Amino acid sequence: MIPFLDLKAQYATIGHDIEAAALRVLRSGRFVLGDEVATLEDNFAAYCGTRHAIAVNTGTSALHLALLAAGVKRGDEVITTPFTFIATAAAIRYIGARPVFVDIDPATFNIDPGRIEEAITPRTRAIVPVHLYGQMADMDAILAIAEKHGLAVIEDACQAHGAEYKGHRAGSMGISGCFSFYPGKNLGACGEGGMVVTNSDDHAKQIRMLRDWGQDRRYHHIVEGYNYRMDAIQGAILAVKLAQLENWIEARRTRARLYGQLLTGPTVDAPREAAGRRHVWHVFAVRTRDREQLQKMLAREGVETGLHYPVPVHLQPAFADLGYDVGSFPTAEAAADSVLSLPLYPELELSSVEKICDLIVQDAYVD
Repeated sequence: MIPFLDLKAQYATIGHDIEAAALRVLRSGRFVLGDEVATLEDNFAAYCGTRHAIAVNTGTSALHLALLAAGVKRGDEVITTPFTFIATAAAIRYIGARPVFVDIDPATFNIDPGRIEEAITPRTRAIVPVHLYGQMADMDAILAIAEKHGLAVIEDACQAHGAEYKGHRAGSMGISGCFSFYPGKNLGACGEGGMVVTNSDDHAKQIRMLRDWGQDRRYHHIVEGYNYRMDAIQGAILAVKLAQLENWIEARRTRARLYGQLLTGPTVDAPREAAGRRHVWHVFAVRTRDREQLQKMLAREGVETGLHYPVPVHLQPAFADLGYDVGSFPTAEAAADSVLSLPLYPELELSSVEKICDLIVQDAYVD
């Protein structure tokens, strides 16, 4: 069996350090925020090349607070992509704002900047590009549009820890960037976690208050806030893992290159790293004409696969009230119908990548 993801394999390499970090927190008696989380914030800000990093309990919370800090209010519109995990749009709705979707670039799966301006209205307040699968969106074009129209850019970098665009780290180019530390992410907690990074002192101050009941000091509540604080154990564990992140990224990139070299033939179209980008390969999603058949064949051979994502957000029943129909975003819908995610994680044996590619290439020539 080749699993789609093997968190036990990662734990085996750093388990002693993780256990020591968790035990240190347990012995300290400080279980929420505190020095462990502050250390993670300092290290993650330095890693991303930003002035501030504010730890929260989930990536969704990070998006929610970043939108609030940017001044998005009920009735406003926020432009984003329909081809993403539902949390991107859900965070917009938490505020009472409306997600306005724009179709994607078929080569990168990210929002197509050439379609953004036609979606802008007098109610538009922000653009949320999603750096899907670990590759950054076309930030130069997006930032130019935002500047022209006076809009905030909030990067959904929940799948893109360490990704780069022309030398700039994910999260560092917009007014803020948001990360998830869900266990399966390239940098994953042993539970839930998230982070907002920003170069704005004002935004950082506001987000720190918002995550902790809106207080600037204990029992002094300046704004209406939330309980979005990070647990100290997660902060300590993530600090251990952050020190390994670059090694893990390079291991992912090695395996992605091997996939790209070996996946030849008519069965699949392998993803590619765009010029000027550093793809960190959170997901290696191929396109295939007959996904069900390919997925079943790989399952019979003991290879687990995933679907990211089979239904675009605009066609989810939870968002039916937005009024979008089938055909509203044909490129995103075509991607949703054809993508299949193959196993990719740092500990995946190169021989397993070769086996998967052999199975796919051979299957292309079976009548």
